[in-house]
Amino acid sequence: MNQSEKNSGNLPRRWVVMGVSGCGKSVVGSLLAERLGVIHVEGDSHHPAANIEKMAAGIALDDNDRHGWLLLLQARIREAAERGEGLVLSCSALKRRYRDVLRQGDPDLVFLHLDGDRELIAARMRARAGHFMPVRLLDSQFRDLEPLGADERGLRVDIRNPPDMLVEQALQYYKQKKEA
Repeated sequence: MNQSEKNSGNLPRRWVVMGVSGCGKSVVGSLLAERLGVIHVEGDSHHPAANIEKMAAGIALDDNDRHGWLLLLQARIREAAERGEGLVLSCSALKRRYRDVLRQGDPDLVFLHLDGDRELIAARMRARAGHFMPVRLLDSQFRDLEPLGADERGLRVDIRNPPDMLVEQALQYYKQKKEA
């Protein structure tokens, strides 16, 4: 990667790769972080044990379960912003109010919404091994999902495309916005 591909100021510094479970947040987040030359934070690794146990048991998290987790992720974003560092966070960020909590860490935070249909995502979830999130919770994720609002900084991409293409779409979108 050449220096101009690293986060040269032409692109947003801190990103959240969002969407329902199984949409590819970890893969796309890792690729985006690599392209930008910044760290990738896996939001799932910051869930308290009680949240993971609840999801593994097939019980959907509620707003109270997610609150402390979101505050922890907000703190990671804020720390990066205060240090002037880039960061890519993989986090479901399903509801507008969850994204609002994360944005309190950095008002310039950008969201990359990985969007796809339930059947494709369910098939991906069934194919992955060792993840705590069961397919039976996917419907609750779709029920909670509030797509990005027109006033939210971010874009939606179609997960039928390969992960490297999704990253390229996001980077090109923001390069074009800066040039416009």
